[in-house]
Amino acid sequence: MEAEAVVKDWWLYHGTGEGADRRARLEAGSPPPWRDFTGTPDPGYAPPGCEGPAWERTRRRGEGYVPDEQEKDVVNTALHLRRPLLITGKPGVGKSTLAYSIASDLGLGPVLHWPITSRTVLRDGLYLYDAIGRLQEAGLEQLRRPAAPVGRATTAPDAKAADTDTDVAMPAAGPEPAPTPSISRYLRLGPLGTALLPQDRPRVLLVDEIDKSDIDLPGDLLTVFEDGGFVIPELARLAQEDPTVAIGTDDDPDAAVRVAQGRVQCRYFPVVVLTSNGERDFPPAFLRRCVRLHLEPPGEEKLALIVRRRLGIDVEAGGEYQELVRDFIDRAGDGDLATDQLLNAIQLRLAGAWSAPGDRDRFLKTVMQHLTGPTA
Repeated sequence: MEAEAVVKDWWLYHGTGEGADRRARLEAGSPPPWRDFTGTPDPGYAPPGCEGPAWERTRRRGEGYVPDEQEKDVVNTALHLRRPLLITGKPGVGKSTLAYSIASDLGLGPVLHWPITSRTVLRDGLYLYDAIGRLQEAGLEQLRRPAAPVGRATTAPDAKAADTDTDVAMPAAGPEPAPTPSISRYLRLGPLGTALLPQDRPRVLLVDEIDKSDIDLPGDLLTVFEDGGFVIPELARLAQEDPTVAIGTDDDPDAAVRVAQGRVQCRYFPVVVLTSNGERDFPPAFLRRCVRLHLEPPGEEKLALIVRRRLGIDVEAGGEYQELVRDFIDRAGDGDLATDQLLNAIQLRLAGAWSAPGDRDRFLKTVMQHLTGPTA
């Protein structure tokens, strides 16, 4: 099939896995001059690799994705230009899964996930600072210190003082103020901030459903996307006293990556995937900085490939599973459906559920309920 057969020499992402050689080409490739960044990696910090539970979640979700030729062309364009990829399409067509497919195919480690809501602001993605916790810890430390002792006053050497027998209770010198707790304990990079750490290999960042954001967020992202970095003001203010501070990351709060002068500056711009369900328009300045991809609902051929990869079933051989694919396509004509609804239906039949002949209509209405339309 075309989705599996087409391969172009300039592609880095294929969507088929086993991409160690293509990852090496990705790392060695020269960026456009306007996308060349100069961050210096911390030699004591190693980002998560292709092992562990987080990587397994990324790999399992990404390996079942079936990109077609157009999708590969657009994804690879974004990789070569080192620009964010803005993916639009109806819910359930695989927009978020494509980010996991890129990470899995090229072995770029676990996907960093930044879900967007109407209350999300830029700082949420860059870093988190628990200022209240730091103040509370400073107060508790003050309470834990012993109280000042009460002592006798010293006697003056002159005669008048010598004739006085009165003891005067005078407070001794108070203790030194309690030291303020280190700020590093209360700072942690967010998913975007972690993705921008200087590394020779990019991380994949999924900015999920950016169309749900406040109207200002896309504009706020422009400077970060252009500069490839940002400043943490709380660290910048302390730069003279403490020029380098080790803080946690979105992957691991105990990772302790060193940040110098309060600035995080990438070396290789991350693979940023932004998804949108089309609930709003974006400003031209934002769109100009993105490579755009619109995903259409998959047809019968692509659905067959997805089922084969996910469940190991050849639906083209005919039988009940091919009928379920056709039922899915027919029902999608009356309202939106998500691809995982078809996978759920086949999984249920594999388990022997809804096996009575008279249950078929109720079965389809239950597992393939429309997401939009009059029957949603």
